[in-house]
Amino acid sequence: MEATVPDERPSAEGPATFREVFAQREFRAVFTAGALSWVGDYVAKAAVTLLVYQETRSVALSAAAFAISYLPWLLGGPLLTALAERHPYRRVMVMCDVIRMALMLLIAIPNLPVPAVLVLLFASTLANPPSQAAKSALMPQILAGDRLVIGLSLNASIGQAAQVVGYLLGAAVASIDPTVALLFNAATFGFSALLVRLGVRNRPAAMTSAHRSHLLRETGQGFQIVFGTPVLRAIAVLVFSAMLFSIVPEGLAAAWANKGSRGDMDAGTAQAVIMVANPLGFILGGLLMSRLFGPTRRLALMRPLAVLAPLVLVPTLFNPPPLVVALLAALCGFAVAGMLPMANGLFVRALPAGFRARAFGVMATGVQIIQGFAVLATGLLAERFSIPVVVGVWSAVGVLLMTIAAVRWPDKQTVDDTIAEAAAASAEPTPRPGGTPTGADLRPGDGHRRHAVT
Repeated sequence: MEATVPDERPSAEGPATFREVFAQREFRAVFTAGALSWVGDYVAKAAVTLLVYQETRSVALSAAAFAISYLPWLLGGPLLTALAERHPYRRVMVMCDVIRMALMLLIAIPNLPVPAVLVLLFASTLANPPSQAAKSALMPQILAGDRLVIGLSLNASIGQAAQVVGYLLGAAVASIDPTVALLFNAATFGFSALLVRLGVRNRPAAMTSAHRSHLLRETGQGFQIVFGTPVLRAIAVLVFSAMLFSIVPEGLAAAWANKGSRGDMDAGTAQAVIMVANPLGFILGGLLMSRLFGPTRRLALMRPLAVLAPLVLVPTLFNPPPLVVALLAALCGFAVAGMLPMANGLFVRALPAGFRARAFGVMATGVQIIQGFAVLATGLLAERFSIPVVVGVWSAVGVLLMTIAAVRWPDKQTVDDTIAEAAAASAEPTPRPGGTPTGADLRPGDGHRRHAVT
């Protein structure tokens, strides 16, 4: 009997299964490489934070070592991701992994001065935006239809799982020897580069040198297409709004656990329970929603889940115990996970191929800024009001915001027209130099009915 070879062609629209997605050889390589580098990243973050504290006994410098990974997104995320459009995605991912591996090996050098550690750590994080942008833009070339949505859900779930595993493993290993954790991270980047190099087919760059313009102009085109296209703008509003409130319980967990009523639970346990609840709920929601519902039902549930996500946090107004807070945060994560992969899949379909990396940079940077703003704003409010009141009221405002976004969602004809235009533009070799993609004119009066959130 002859062995059957898995069909690795992109699937047409229709319900997909985990087995079908993992049958794609390239997806397996990208998924495994991503999981390795994510775990290594979180292990290293825990290790570097402890290493800096041990060297300086400074909480501020230790916190700076933790927060430095967000700086590239805040300072130049869209610009860095625009670089990924200029080169083959596989090459970008491999080179970024090799660079980060080399820098982690340098950070692991014993007795390295703390300023040098911070500089090298910042340099390594500069590779994150182009690497993640290339990965995001590569996924639609590997998977199509509902397989893409399932693949995005699996990637998001493994990212959350890597955060939990990485922090736990990193804290355990770093307490023994931070250098071992850093060497482990370097090894994960090396294996990740090898997996992508051997497991992913080489494809030409989305933008050839003949079609390049100034890097700043190319970056601006990413903003233009996201916020100038009604469907993409509506998805951006939905995603940014979800990030605005879902991160709050996790961000305020330390103060919440120490100031609130904990019952028989100590502050450390209460903080841990609240912090891991949202990621765990996200993992469960992503896996179950992808498994139990087909694409049509998931699309129909996307907006109700968007409203439900902040709604389940409103009962925190009544100052429940930590276990109840954790349950509410987990339900919020579950709802966001049910909504987000479908929104991401629709975003990809409505986006011309030549703009995927840049549009990802715009979205990823927006998510980072929104999350930071949400934690900072609610933290400042919690200086004047109780944390349960702040989180409850903040979430109630989120319900209103999500309801408006759901009501003003573009109609089906607008969505279908945008997807058709994106497909037509993607069929062309490259975008026109210095302009918007052919077939996706972003001027007002382009024929779309403007029902998106402005």
